[in-house]
Amino acid sequence: MRITPIAFFVPLLAVCLSAGTPAAEPAELLYRADFSQALAEDWVVEQQPGGTVTLDHGTLLIADQAGCTVWLKQAFDAPVIIKFKVEIEGRGRVSDLNCFWMASDPTHPDDLFYAGHPRTGKFGSYDNLRLYYVGYGGNANTTTRFRRYDGTGARPLDPSHDLSAPSFMLKGDHVYDIELIAAAGRAQFIRDGEMIFDFADPAPLTRGWFGFRTVLSRYRVHSLEVWRARVVD
Repeated sequence: MRITPIAFFVPLLAVCLSAGTPAAEPAELLYRADFSQALAEDWVVEQQPGGTVTLDHGTLLIADQAGCTVWLKQAFDAPVIIKFKVEIEGRGRVSDLNCFWMASDPTHPDDLFYAGHPRTGKFGSYDNLRLYYVGYGGNANTTTRFRRYDGTGARPLDPSHDLSAPSFMLKGDHVYDIELIAAAGRAQFIRDGEMIFDFADPAPLTRGWFGFRTVLSRYRVHSLEVWRARVVD
């Protein structure tokens, strides 16, 4: 695991931000993926039978059949920004460019990967986690949704976080620039520089794990960086 040692602490500030404004900016690089290393060095794969996860020509390729999450082993504290480039290959099913961030298990908050955990890659096996989730181009590329899982098994959905316009659906073979932010009490999802979701969380998730998530697609990750963030005043 190639993690830069923490050199300083940036406090989580209570600031006034307008909706759509990034809550933070990159300050210190904590992690950069190297997809030429052994997969198991940095990643934990949870996948239903029939799919594969491989390192392919400097990328991470999830070729899935029935559900898969690929977790980065390292947890991160807010304020944090997760940036990655990813595409859904057009020769497969164009659907489900999904992700989890700030994820934790209320029963084992310091160890997401404890022995005997119930997660299998099947989507429902994640319901009891606390996390932020975006399902981008889900349900056969008909919905794009943000949810905050509260750890009780409930998955509430605010109608304003349930998008169906064509502009929010996936294009096959397009490499998306995605930014996930957890900072200043906000969870934000930015696609190609455009703020898609900006959630002011009354009980912010301030520490957790990040995972790529998909089902029945060819999900290719070209790069990933995790940054300690500086809250924007």
